[in-house]
Amino acid sequence: MAKTFTATKTRSNRPGWSITFRHPLRHDTQGRLGLKVRRGLGTNDADEADALVAEMNTLLRDPSWWNATRRPEAERKFAPAIVKAFFDDLQVGATNPELLREQYLGMPKADEGYARVLFVGTTGAGKTTLLRQLIGSDPDLDRFPSTAPAKTTIADIEVIAGGADYRAIVTFFTEFQVQAYVEECILDAALAAHGNQAESRVAERFLNHRDQKFRLSYILGTWGTGSQMDIDLDEESDVDDDSSELISEEEAVTDAERRANREALGAVINRIQQLAKQVSIEISETLGIIEAQVSKEDQDAFSELLGEEFEKELHGREEFHNLVQDVLDLIRARFDLVEAGQLNHATSGWPQSWTFQSEDRNEFIRSIRWFSSNHWPQFGRLLTPIVNGIRLRGPLYPDFVANQSKLVLIDGQGIGHTPDDATSLTTHITGKFAEVDVVLLVDNAQQPMQAAPLSVLKALAISGYEDKLAIAFTHFDQIRGQNLPTLADRRAHVMASVISALANLQTTVGVRIVRGLERGIDDRCFMLSGTQKKVKGLGPKAAAYLTGQLKGMITFFERAVEQAEMPKSAPVVYDPIGISFAVQNGASTFNRAWRARLGLASAANLRKEHWTRVKALNKRIAGGFDDEYDTLRPVADLQTSLLESISRYLDAPVSEIEEDAEQRATTRARQLIAARLNKVVRGRLLEEPLEAWRAAFNDRGAGSATRRASRIADICAAAAPIPGAVMNSEAKLFLKEVSNIVVSAIAAVGGKLDAPPDGRS
Repeated sequence: MAKTFTATKTRSNRPGWSITFRHPLRHDTQGRLGLKVRRGLGTNDADEADALVAEMNTLLRDPSWWNATRRPEAERKFAPAIVKAFFDDLQVGATNPELLREQYLGMPKADEGYARVLFVGTTGAGKTTLLRQLIGSDPDLDRFPSTAPAKTTIADIEVIAGGADYRAIVTFFTEFQVQAYVEECILDAALAAHGNQAESRVAERFLNHRDQKFRLSYILGTWGTGSQMDIDLDEESDVDDDSSELISEEEAVTDAERRANREALGAVINRIQQLAKQVSIEISETLGIIEAQVSKEDQDAFSELLGEEFEKELHGREEFHNLVQDVLDLIRARFDLVEAGQLNHATSGWPQSWTFQSEDRNEFIRSIRWFSSNHWPQFGRLLTPIVNGIRLRGPLYPDFVANQSKLVLIDGQGIGHTPDDATSLTTHITGKFAEVDVVLLVDNAQQPMQAAPLSVLKALAISGYEDKLAIAFTHFDQIRGQNLPTLADRRAHVMASVISALANLQTTVGVRIVRGLERGIDDRCFMLSGTQKKVKGLGPKAAAYLTGQLKGMITFFERAVEQAEMPKSAPVVYDPIGISFAVQNGASTFNRAWRARLGLASAANLRKEHWTRVKALNKRIAGGFDDEYDTLRPVADLQTSLLESISRYLDAPVSEIEEDAEQRATTRARQLIAARLNKVVRGRLLEEPLEAWRAAFNDRGAGSATRRASRIADICAAAAPIPGAVMNSEAKLFLKEVSNIVVSAIAAVGGKLDAPPDGRS
């Protein structure tokens, strides 16, 4: 029997009355039907609003209306505002932000001679600072793109150099995605309030999401009055350098705005504290236990149970969902402050994109900063945290080059500082390898080739894109040592780390690929110093050195797009039996690693993940708004494990042909396998077992974290069953799916098998 939902009218920051209801056909952020929706009714008249609410309740009570095909009939019976509120989001597909950017500002085609360069590097290594140099952005006057040693944004910035004027399109996360982040911020703040933490700590937890990417302080303002302690300092900048003096009055948030923001925040924090107090009382009664009475040995188990029950009770209260909607309304209100450009909205009214065009460079940069800045004087108006992509085009060139190079420069989130090389590179990055001509790994020369950069090298090699690698080492001037007196000595010191890192990859990707990388690696490495400063502000020798390295890098980019088509190689012959062992090894590695992460087994280089992180990942998959959380990346891990094993298999053919010809064949085969494997992995791990992910997330009560871990381990095992001497039907199907991908890729590059693999014709 269908669950009954009821609509109500409400007042919010929107003009006039709004309607709030749970949508019977839309899943919430926890994967359950009944997403809380609020839409404007377009009226200030209370009686008219009541009549519209009654119409919605009529629609909600009758499941026969719950079908998009009945919209034409509904339009004849119900008011337009009610029809739009119920049917709009049922008839539109998932928003594709890349398509929106492409429709407004298309990427140059390959035949136009543009080289596409993807910047990849650890957080704080200086890749965005390097991008500033390559587009001629003044670090003081432009401050674009924003830089900081910490995570500031999860948006891709795509810069197309060319054109007479300046154009930009900014795309935003969906309302559903932002709602999920807001819910987590309120939950974390409520937990802090439950723990009797100071009001300022509750506000901090609300304003700064746990993964340090979604920061409501940028949008809603800071809890304090704003000080130097609130600043995300640019790399290498001095603490006493108040760059707020460079910002114009119309860009800075006024004192009156700050007071209004602080008042609104105070009301939100007060509601969170009251809500936490109510939930805490109910939990204490439900559990029949007081935390102070729990023994030291049982504290972890109690904290787990408390967290689960607290979240369950919080999500079960309408006040929680009303608060989420009120915060979303506060975010919407910030879009009203955007004066320049054109905002484009989804049918629900949520902004999808912002477009802007200008011939004035200063106006252009000033306008786009509202969507990209992390500058504290603008906190309370910035929309940076809800931006998922920025594409701009214009005459953005550095001063130190005479010719105007045709470049597309793509910068995104940093890859973090992983403690080991077991963490896979996010699919958000690896999915772009096929689309670009150069993957520029930006690394710190002071501590070169740590685990995170190694993951980039490995990902490029196992997916067949090692020829696209270039490395920029920043902070080269900060290498110190009496045994390194010259630039040549310092370069040799850094290059020794590169060669050592490549040697460590031999067991993962194969000896031949590593040899190929070693042969050309010196020409692909650039040592940079002083990138955080203006070239004109450097001494003559330092300026000449830096510009020389940057010019060499740009030349490398230009040549990358001119590479000839890979010639057809001599046939490479493989033993078909090895495919089964490669799949077996890849599946075994993946399952063993995830059982360790889930605390169900042990592994030397992997620690058990805290249950809250596992649950955060589970929530994203169950809710359908992401497939990874921080370093927890099951899709990337399974794809990487399989590609590693297959890469080693491809590196050992049974035929003996010229090594360069063999490498050309295996490189192309790896590319084909990586592209086709992604679809299979996503289907088996995310799409097919979606209900199992939702069931795991919705498990509550004592021991639910352990049960959830077991459920997820079962999902992983079913997605990647380990082939063996005796296999069930699922293992046979998995082996066949992966084997067919490998066999077809080998055939596509002119290779062949000794004989058809058994059972895979």
